[in-house]
Amino acid sequence: MFRYFSLAYKNSVRNKRRSILTISSMAVSLCLLGVLIAIYHALFYGEATPGQALRVVVRHKVSLGNPLPVAYEEKVRQLPGVKEVSAWNWFGGSYRDARNKNNFFARFGVAPAPFLRLRTQMELPDDERKAFIKERDACLVARDLAESLNLKLGQRITLIGDIYPVNLELVIRGIFDDPDAENSLFFNMEYLRQMLPLARRSWDSTIAILANTPDDVPRIAKTVDAMYAESPYPTKTESEQQFALSFVAFLGNVKLFLMAICAAVTFTILLVSGNTMAMSVRERIKEVGILKTVGFTNGSILGLVIGEALTMAVIGGALGLVLASLLAAGIGHIHQSMVGQIHRMTLTPSTALICLSVAVLIGVVSSFVPAMNASRTSILDSLRYEG
Repeated sequence: MFRYFSLAYKNSVRNKRRSILTISSMAVSLCLLGVLIAIYHALFYGEATPGQALRVVVRHKVSLGNPLPVAYEEKVRQLPGVKEVSAWNWFGGSYRDARNKNNFFARFGVAPAPFLRLRTQMELPDDERKAFIKERDACLVARDLAESLNLKLGQRITLIGDIYPVNLELVIRGIFDDPDAENSLFFNMEYLRQMLPLARRSWDSTIAILANTPDDVPRIAKTVDAMYAESPYPTKTESEQQFALSFVAFLGNVKLFLMAICAAVTFTILLVSGNTMAMSVRERIKEVGILKTVGFTNGSILGLVIGEALTMAVIGGALGLVLASLLAAGIGHIHQSMVGQIHRMTLTPSTALICLSVAVLIGVVSSFVPAMNASRTSILDSLRYEG
């Protein structure tokens, strides 16, 4: 087949309009396939950051909507391997116009000092750290959020409560950089608790734990869950990365959705390529007879037809990968979320290899039957063909 590569290439571009349309359709389809695989990889196989590798999150076993007693925090702090503990409380609420999706971001109440020790990758000037710890109504804002909403140090903002029946008047005392807490705002939980009825002051949404080493993480998670297995408030403890994926689970079986779409895209490309190759071979039946007359064997004919399909498949796959890498980078840039891994999405070498392998497989499978039929057609039948 490789001996006749130049001939296979010329055959693949003989009908330029059809070749361009086929290659374009394969490029777009493989671009979509590449992006879907990149999303799948980012969500379920993305590597944890150094900070995530040391942190675990404790939540109620039933759902995030069920709170945990504040007393759990101190008990967890006494466990071997635990370096720091910080309760996190999701405030929810709204900022400015709730109908504007740009005004939605993560809003958490935390204990300032433990929280800052727990965020090992957070970059924040010392004076801003001290202000956050000292001032009751101070808050910290992620840099990407500050830039998107044009927030400045010293600016006052108001969060309108919904889960909690209070409104928070906060002052921005710090703008931080943290790869694991983008598009987020943190405020002093005690400020919120003092505004709540007594009955609602003794509960936490989640408890974040900083382990001494990554090896301590699975043991801590198992110990915490075992400790509260028979409690009225059982827990589910998981790594920070797994906890982030629990939000994705709200959408349903995302793995199944992505795999089904990938299968549908692959099948569609196969049909398009198969139809193109069948048309191409049918138009050149007489040429096959002439090639056999001058000495081309059945194997040579088979290789020529498959090589033609492979040429278009590889060209389409390469263009699709370029488009997919640009699209993946764009999605990762605009999707800044604390509860997912999409913002770290890139087209990895393994993803690119999978897409190219799919392209090659489609080229071979879609052309095999037409190529086999062409190679088996006798010289006499080929020259007599009037299709």
